[in-house]
Amino acid sequence: MPTTAEPVRALAAPTGDVGGRWMLHREVIGPCRSFGYPNGYAYYVAGRGGVLGDVDADVVGSAFGFFEPSLLRKMWEAGVAVEGARRAAARYGAACAQWGRSRLVAFEGCGRLAELIRHVVDSADSAGLSLFAGWRAEPRPDDPAGQAYVATNLLRELRGSAHIAAVITTGIAPRDAMLLSGGEARAQQFGWVGRFPDLAHLVGLRAETEALTDEIMTRYFDQALNANETGELLELILAMKGHLDLSR
Repeated sequence: MPTTAEPVRALAAPTGDVGGRWMLHREVIGPCRSFGYPNGYAYYVAGRGGVLGDVDADVVGSAFGFFEPSLLRKMWEAGVAVEGARRAAARYGAACAQWGRSRLVAFEGCGRLAELIRHVVDSADSAGLSLFAGWRAEPRPDDPAGQAYVATNLLRELRGSAHIAAVITTGIAPRDAMLLSGGEARAQQFGWVGRFPDLAHLVGLRAETEALTDEIMTRYFDQALNANETGELLELILAMKGHLDLSR
């Protein structure tokens, strides 16, 4: 009998790719100075973390999980100084919807994709998943294309928050998690500096962390969709990825 486990594992990479493309895209970040933001990174941190409200940078850092704390604090404080956390979140969320809307208006699978994801994200227990919970509480677009892309981003945030929980459980440090997933360039992008250690001894633990993340996500899918529906969602996400690849 088919289960959701295999398609849930297969969904991880394309959902992360598709759902995150907008975040630092030039169309989203480019206008930030006209809004008063000092740079695109401050806009990104304030916009993405603004769903948590007017909180200290440590709260945002706990939800983002993998950023070097002093960099995150600098960008958060510079970003929320412009128009506050909630306005930043609203602006950034609208940019997410518009980025997807402008590219997916001709994608025929928008309605069904949004429907399937909605079942998963709306039924997921958000305990311990603060950033996901914050994004889930935001208003959602009315149009199919906007709904589909915002839903995909929300599914990406669900897995991202679940992955943080898995990393904490297995005991990998945030910097090391970045080194293991993307190498030194990825770690530096997240603000980590200095001489980086050889982490070959942690490769197996990283695999355990990914497996635990898949296990958590499978639990969320099992209570919302059956294996056929999860497979259908995978097909739709891959079709969306192909559509976006052609519209670059």
